[in-house]
Amino acid sequence: MSEARAMLRNCQSSPRKMRYVADMVRGMDAEKALYALQLSSKHGAKPMGKLLRSAMDNWEKKNEGMRIEDARLFVKTVFVDGGRMLKRWLPAPHGRAYKKRKRSNHITLIVDTKIGMEEKTAVKPVEGAAENTAVAPLVKKSSRSRRKEESKAVTA
Repeated sequence: MSEARAMLRNCQSSPRKMRYVADMVRGMDAEKALYALQLSSKHGAKPMGKLLRSAMDNWEKKNEGMRIEDARLFVKTVFVDGGRMLKRWLPAPHGRAYKKRKRSNHITLIVDTKIGMEEKTAVKPVEGAAENTAVAPLVKKSSRSRRKEESKAVTA
């Protein structure tokens, strides 16, 4: 079982708008994410759906003999980076010009299986530790409080 990735470069949409679509599908089952993208009215849903299908096909080629339905694929990671920017000029009043930036983005999508994830993420108890003990969170001390403790240890 392994993960598969798909990348889309220079998609003609701003990264900010595409991140809304990426947040919508992150962590979802692959089949549910495809249906959600098909029903979404966002502009970036169509290229994201194509990219998800591509990642699922890449997974299927990597793991020959296994079916996608049996593997329970989910969207493990999806992130959107800024791509190239086309700079255009618009005429403005009083002989000036305004800069118009046509943004694009790069999308990376990684799918993985849920089979076997339970064993990886299972928390194993520490030997010799009581079961109902609460562990205090580790708090990083400031340099001032560390110096005070050190000076107290030196004088004592």
